[in-house]
Amino acid sequence: MFELMFCSLLTILPDYLYRRYAQGKRFGKEITFFSVWYELRWGITGCLMLTISLITMIFYFHPSTTSAALYFRTVPILPEGSGRVAEVKVGFSEAVKQGDVLFTLDSSRQQAAFETAARKVAEVEASMAAAQSDVVKAEAQIQEAKANNQQAKDELETKSELQRRNPGIVPQRDIEKLQVLVNQRQAGVDAATAAKQSASLQVSTLIPAQKASAEAALAQAQVDLDKTVVRAGVDGRVEQFLVRTGDVVNQLMRPAGILIPEGAGRKALQAGFGQIEAQVMKEGMVAEATCMSRPWVIIPMVITTVQDYIAAGQFRSGEQLIDPQNIARPGTILVFLEPLYKGGLDGVTAGSSCIVNAYTSNHEEISAKDTSTGRKIALHVIDGVGLVHALLLRIQALLLPIKTLVLSGH
Repeated sequence: MFELMFCSLLTILPDYLYRRYAQGKRFGKEITFFSVWYELRWGITGCLMLTISLITMIFYFHPSTTSAALYFRTVPILPEGSGRVAEVKVGFSEAVKQGDVLFTLDSSRQQAAFETAARKVAEVEASMAAAQSDVVKAEAQIQEAKANNQQAKDELETKSELQRRNPGIVPQRDIEKLQVLVNQRQAGVDAATAAKQSASLQVSTLIPAQKASAEAALAQAQVDLDKTVVRAGVDGRVEQFLVRTGDVVNQLMRPAGILIPEGAGRKALQAGFGQIEAQVMKEGMVAEATCMSRPWVIIPMVITTVQDYIAAGQFRSGEQLIDPQNIARPGTILVFLEPLYKGGLDGVTAGSSCIVNAYTSNHEEISAKDTSTGRKIALHVIDGVGLVHALLLRIQALLLPIKTLVLSGH
């Protein structure tokens, strides 16, 4: 309507004034209802063409959308394992902090596995003490075997010397027995040394490896035991928490509830604009928004991200070919907007539907020295007509409560 009135001032009104005052024709005489079209045909035609051009320019260079909302991510409350609920710590709807216990599962099996693993660690530690005692024992046995071996060697050397000095004084049979005894004592020394090496190997390698395995099993048992306690991963609020003591829960079933992170839906607004505006939407564009949950308020915003793909075009591979005509709607260009000023989204409920206007700005190109005068005028006009869309957004914000509360049938 505003565009039509504006264009009428430039076309129909001058045409009427020319015919009324320049040609002397009077309204109701020469200018009648039936002669309006013939008399003002050029003005009416020019008004319609100028109106359509103006509306097209406004909606193209200053796009608007009602498909905008403060989307937010929720966290499903699910245990990592499965089991029967033993105790519930929170209610149906309650604020929680990170690390707070939400509910616990029956942990009798995990507790038994943890105790078994703990006993295994204690058993390995006892084996370590026993192996260390075996090392000490083996050292004593080596000393004893060396002493016996040295005694046999001394006796063999003594009798061998006597036999050398006085042949026949010592029977040859006794010397052979002593030689066998020395070899036997040396074998005892070697056996004791091998026993010590075996005990030392157990202390330095085998038992530590067994202890590491036992401690790993204990850590795994602790992890399994901890999984029976379901905690809040972030600060937020638990909603629709319906699980109760005795329920069986697992990852394949529905979530036990929903955890809404603190501050969810307070940082960015997501809006979908028409595909025809893909060349206009740019990062850094100034925008304005008004939301259902905060009427009569215009929120200055800035476009931070323009998604360079359209969600409607995605597909999953299957046994059938994709037919483009099966796409129900053409899809939109998704953009992310953030408040231009800190706290701009304060008071706007997360998930609220909004109306967003984005405004094209050609200030840099207009200020450039190599821009022609005609182009500067055209760009000034493009930037100036954004005022019309800004006015329409404020009218929408003003009428939004009336439209919702009165005209929607409440």
